[in-house]
This record gives sequence, structure tokens and C-alpha cells, in this order.
Amino acid sequence: MNETVSNKQHHPAASRGSFSGRIGYVLAVAGSAVGLGNIWRFPYLAAKYGGGMFLLVYLILMLTFGYVLIISETALGRMTGKSPVGAFQTFGKGLPFRFGGWVNAVIPMLIVPYYCVIGGWVTKYLFEYVKGNTVQLAEDGYFTSFIASSVRVELWFVLFSLMVFLVIVAGVKQGVERVSKVMMPMLVVLAIFVAIYSITRPGAVGGIRYFLIPNLDHFSWMTVVAAMGQMFYSLSIAMGILYTYGSYISKDVDIEKSTTQVEIFDTAIAMLAGLMIIPAVFAFSGGNPETLQAGPSLMFITLPKVFASMGMGTFAGVLFFLLVLFAALTSAISLMETSVSTITDELHWDRRKASFLMAAVMLVVGSGSALGFGVLDFVSILGMSILDFFDFLTNSIMMPLAALSTCLLIIRVVGFGAIEKEVECSSAFRRKKVYVFFMKYLAPVCIGIILISSIANVMGWISL
Repeated sequence: MNETVSNKQHHPAASRGSFSGRIGYVLAVAGSAVGLGNIWRFPYLAAKYGGGMFLLVYLILMLTFGYVLIISETALGRMTGKSPVGAFQTFGKGLPFRFGGWVNAVIPMLIVPYYCVIGGWVTKYLFEYVKGNTVQLAEDGYFTSFIASSVRVELWFVLFSLMVFLVIVAGVKQGVERVSKVMMPMLVVLAIFVAIYSITRPGAVGGIRYFLIPNLDHFSWMTVVAAMGQMFYSLSIAMGILYTYGSYISKDVDIEKSTTQVEIFDTAIAMLAGLMIIPAVFAFSGGNPETLQAGPSLMFITLPKVFASMGMGTFAGVLFFLLVLFAALTSAISLMETSVSTITDELHWDRRKASFLMAAVMLVVGSGSALGFGVLDFVSILGMSILDFFDFLTNSIMMPLAALSTCLLIIRVVGFGAIEKEVECSSAFRRKKVYVFFMKYLAPVCIGIILISSIANVMGWISL
């Protein structure tokens, strides 16, 4: 089986969507990776788990463990020319293969609806900043009252979802790749601009020092656990995305070089996000790191207060939420693209029909998440709102299981030789020893730790 698959020169363009080349692929994957996980989640986790120490641990894990999983999923996608379900079932038809494929495939189908709800919140805040309502957005209780207003939240959710849907219907090259090529460079320019504005605020130096300089006194085991969890969010690992995008690239695309570029791009944006948020909030709070640990509320409650307290706050708010909107859109597009790809592969539907089916799923599941803080606030699953439950289910349970399935598929079935052959058909495999060592000995253990710690956190046994 290994020999057959690895020798098969698959050309995706012949039967399904494809990228025009390496640049289109890298920008699409980077667009997928650079999302709310980088700009919203990374800064508050960095602040909570040791600042510079968290950043150092994250970089080490990203260059080793993250690299291994990116290479694995991309190589398997290109090797088989299929999205996750088909990729797994290329190597076997039994229950483990069906489970591994479908757990990877279902994750984006469940994430994209609630992701679009948060995207709707971002769109709403950008609209208000453009109107100049900077002071109102900073008022106590504004965000809470907004997400409880069911009709308004639903409308913004539908608007954001419609933007995503239109790109997906356009196709891989004309939709996903074209939007990524425009938005990603704009996103980088905006991130640099906002970061410079933030670090030049009076009192911001303490925040810069806290974020960039590692301090061993700030290290704990939870720093490692939190950094590993963030890696899944940041790099689009274990969501089926890299399988799908890998299946869209030709045999002459340099997988290792592309992976390195994605790592650099993703890390640069995460660091810029930290420099955008941490120094500004640090200065606003008078140097109190506790203010940064507000978690999900940081972007919608704390930052508007920061913007309202500074000169040119409206301008800063417009730039910041435009940046976040671009990041949210590119990630939501990749999530929906993966879902549509699975539907077209497994049900043999055309792209338009599969896109409409996913739009229906988004509308039903997303509306539940959107209304979960309003008319459906009486619904509680394991003590969580509908949106929080889907976030926990996908990110804390299903994604570690998906990553573990990929590791076991390579270790037990595909073999390192087949992966090596797939990578080396277009590039040198410079980090081959790192890949084999981490995949063989550390990756399954690390994934197990993430899974157990996530469940323990929800059960209240530990606090993440």
C-alpha cells in the first residue's frame, strides 16, 4: 500500500481544485493559520503563562512538534490527493481509518459556524469604530448587552458567513487563493502599523520587556501545556485543512520550504499580535499583568477601553479590527474550504451544491451559537454556553484525537519511508532526523498531555 500510494503521481488539477503554485499555497495556509488564535488567544495566553517564557517555549514547540504535524498532514494530502476521509481510507477501510479520517473532517464543519459568530462580532465592532463610536464601545456592559441582543448578533453572523460563502463558491484558485494573496500582505502591513503604534505609547516599555524577555521565575508546567494547546490553534493542525490544501498542490511544490515559510509567517503575526496588545494594555493598566489575563473578553472589552483612553483611539480601533477581520475571514475560508472538499470527495457532489450544504450547516449550528447568549441562554451543556461547548468539543477533545490519529497512521501503517519519499520528490528533507525523532517518541505523548489536561481543566481538576 505504501509503495503504491507514494509512487502515484497525483495531479489534483485534473480532477479537483488546485493552487497555481507554491506562493498561492503558502499564503492560503498562512491565511488559515493566522486567525483569531494568533491575534486574540496568543497574547492573553502569553501574558497569563509567563510572557517571554511562554514565547520561548512556544517557538521551540512550533519548530519541532508543530513542524512534524504540518509536514505529516501536507505530505499525506498530496500523496493521496484527497481530503482527510479519503486520505485515511487510502490506507485501509477498517474502523480506525474511518474514525481517523472523519474526526479530522468533522472538526472544521463544527468550528466554522461558531467561528463565523465571532467573526460577526468583529465585523460589528469594526462598523462601530468606522462610525466613530469609540466611547460607547468602551462602556461597561456594552459587549454583554450586544451578544445578548439576539437579532443584531444573528444579522452580523449571517453577514460574515455570506462573505465566507461567496469566496468558497468562487473556487480554490479564483476564490481562496485570490483572497489570500490580497488579504495576507494587507494583514502584515496593518499588524506592523498597529504594533508600532502600540509600543510607542507611554508606559509600554514594561509590556515589551515582559513579552519578549524570558524569565525562568515565570516558568511552570502549565506554560508548556498552554503553549502546546496554542500551537494547534495557531498552525491549523488537526483540522483537516492541511490534508485538503496538501491535496491541491502539485508534486513540484517544495513541502519543507513551504512549511518553513508558514512557520515564519505564523510566528511573526503571533509576535506582532503580542506587541499590538500586551504593551498597550500594560500601559493602560499601569503595569498590571492581571489585566491581560481577561481571556476572551480582552479583545472586545479591555482593548476598546485602551483605545478610548488614547489619542487617535478611533483610528487605532479601525485599524485593529480591520486586521482582525482579515485574519478571521482567511481562517474561516480555510475551514469551510476543507468542509466543502470533504463533501465533494465523499458524496461526489459539485462544488456549488457542497457549498450550499455547508452554508445550511453553518446557519443552523451557527445560529445556535449566536443566540446562546440571548434567547437560548437557558441552554447549558456541561455548564457551558452553546458556543463555548463547540469550542471545547473541537479544540480540546477532537483536535488532539485527530492529531493522534495522524501520528498512529504514519507510525503503524504509512511508515517514515513513504513520508520521506513524498517530501523528497520535490525538496531536500533537511529536518528529517527531527521529524522521525519527534513523530516516533514525543508527538503521541505530547498530544496525550494536551487531551488529558484539557479534560481535567473542564472538570475543574486543574486550572488552565
